[in-house]
Amino acid sequence: MKKFYIASCVFTEEYPQLSIKIQNYISKRFNIQIIRCCVANYKVEEFENRMPEWYRKQWKNIKHYEKYPAGSTMISLCHNCSAIFEERHPEINLMSLWELILTDDKFVYPNLNGEKITIQDCWRSKENFAEQEAVRKILQRMNIEIVELAENHDKTKFCGYSLYQPQPPRNAKLAPKRFVEGAKGLFQEHSQEEKFQLMKNYCEQITTDKIIAYCHYCVRGLKLGGKNAFHLAELLFNDEQR
Repeated sequence: MKKFYIASCVFTEEYPQLSIKIQNYISKRFNIQIIRCCVANYKVEEFENRMPEWYRKQWKNIKHYEKYPAGSTMISLCHNCSAIFEERHPEINLMSLWELILTDDKFVYPNLNGEKITIQDCWRSKENFAEQEAVRKILQRMNIEIVELAENHDKTKFCGYSLYQPQPPRNAKLAPKRFVEGAKGLFQEHSQEEKFQLMKNYCEQITTDKIIAYCHYCVRGLKLGGKNAFHLAELLFNDEQR
């Protein structure tokens, strides 16, 4: 059955070169179609214009959205995309990028030489145990000694400072179970100073030099809190490995 990969408008805007590497890998290794967005006609021109000028034409050439029949599989590294598909398209199977990578017996993992690194789970995907397990298997294959936080897996309440500011209206509309019913008290306006203090306080529990997240919002928050934070994809698709 057909598979497709959502490159994610927000992730690609923040990590354009990294997004290209991931797209190239998925296209060449799995021959999977790449699309941009999880919602048809959502801020198409706005995100095109927000891409760096050197990448804008290439981004425009990627199909914005595709509708697939029941039984297809949507692959993503963006938890907004996953949440929206989970609620709007239950007929579509979901798979994280990390689960896909684990199916590739030729993937070359970087070796972190047994370094202790903390793992940060994301509130937007807190019940996705398949993704969480895949992330930890990948970290083990990278020869990382995983350090767990007390609030991990489905106990996590963290998604950077994104939970301390209003969310895009489309999220609440398209995935109300996650972003309305499951978000009581969240997505309230906070000042930049308040966000900084919240992130700083949160990061005080982290004892390792590095922390890995698999959500771009989580990484933003951890960096604001003063931590040496990395998106998992940054380590998997670095220049030495790809």
